[in-house]
Amino acid sequence: MDQAAPAGAAFVSRLGRRIATLFLLKMFSTMGAIALFFYLYFWVMRHPLSEMTVMPLIWIDAWIGFLPWTFPLYASLWVYIGLGTALARDFRDLAAFGVASLAMSAVGLAVFMLLPTKVPDFGIDWTLYPSLAFMKSVDVSGNACPSLHAAFCVFTAAVLHVQLRSLAAARWVLAGNLLWGLGILLATVATRQHVALDAVAGAALGGATAAAYLRGMHRLACRGG
Repeated sequence: MDQAAPAGAAFVSRLGRRIATLFLLKMFSTMGAIALFFYLYFWVMRHPLSEMTVMPLIWIDAWIGFLPWTFPLYASLWVYIGLGTALARDFRDLAAFGVASLAMSAVGLAVFMLLPTKVPDFGIDWTLYPSLAFMKSVDVSGNACPSLHAAFCVFTAAVLHVQLRSLAAARWVLAGNLLWGLGILLATVATRQHVALDAVAGAALGGATAAAYLRGMHRLACRGG
């Protein structure tokens, strides 16, 4: 216990310094990127190049079921992404995060435009769930597959894991990051905003992006860049 307290204090100190580095740039670039993403997302939704296909359900959808209480977890993605940029070590890390996010978004939006999809009608009375009803009214459950919610979740979880390890975070902090990411993935399906196949496809996209990002950062580190 005597050693744990100083270790925890040291981690908090390192965490604070990391967040303070380029704080305003991180904050405004993240806000601007999210605003741009939503603008493009809704533009693509209104300009599909073909008819929408209804995504099929699989056994995972029945297994998870409809869990309206997971909506706060679903919405927390935007805080989660903000942590990914907040813990960037320097401008290079922040720029790399942005480029990877842009590439991932471009792939997802291109699929939405060329092969638009939507979730099926689940027969749920959404007026009983005001927060979910508002979300459904805004995006009409379009742009389903791949789920960019799941993609950004997996990508951010991988980046945060590496960032937290670089700060010598305790195992419970690393576990908390994993559980938060898994919670967001669960909510992606449990809110009926997406079906399981959307989440699987999105997770694959996010995982591939994270692998490319981390490989690129490793190469830069090996070169001493």
